Amino acid sequence: MTAAPADPEFTGAAPPTPAEFRRALGMFASGVTVVTGLDDGEPVGFACQSFASVSLEPPLVLFCADHKGRAWPRIRNSGRFCVNVLGEEQVDVCGRFGSSNGRKFDGLDWDLSRWGTPALRGVLLRVHGEVREVHVAGDHDVVIGRVRELEPVATEQRPMLFYRGRFGVEHDDRFSALGPNLWGWGDHWG
Repeated sequence: MTAAPADPEFTGAAPPTPAEFRRALGMFASGVTVVTGLDDGEPVGFACQSFASVSLEPPLVLFCADHKGRAWPRIRNSGRFCVNVLGEEQVDVCGRFGSSNGRKFDGLDWDLSRWGTPALRGVLLRVHGEVREVHVAGDHDVVIGRVRELEPVATEQRPMLFYRGRFGVEHDDRFSALGPNLWGWGDHWG
């Protein structure tokens, strides 16, 4: 039988600082999505790297949204969302939705899905869903959504990946033009 690990509070180990936590978890590559919704007739959305499947039966997904974000409360109120999975060439779309500045849909081509949510063009996949559960977890909400439709769009594209604070695992310099603080490093996504 293995003994339970010692509680860090009693061993004197300090919890990681936010910077240490961000740097360490940056070692885990993740895909990049844009979660969209429609609130009072206005499209809203935010860039999100915390997205995963949860259950096959029933089909459930999760994403995490920052409490400080402007788009998430509006999507939550509408009860419906679309997770748009970005391709590696959609850096401009990611930059647009990853910033807390500006009107994200101005000049952007998108369609209204049959679920009443903004569907971005040129993405790899759209996951249309309804908000089922929201769990407060620190400075974010963990959102569990029931999937209503999967809409594969582009199959020949490679996905956009986020790794070590940058896009892609090869660290292509064209992505660094967006600046070192693009993804959760000083701007509030969500």
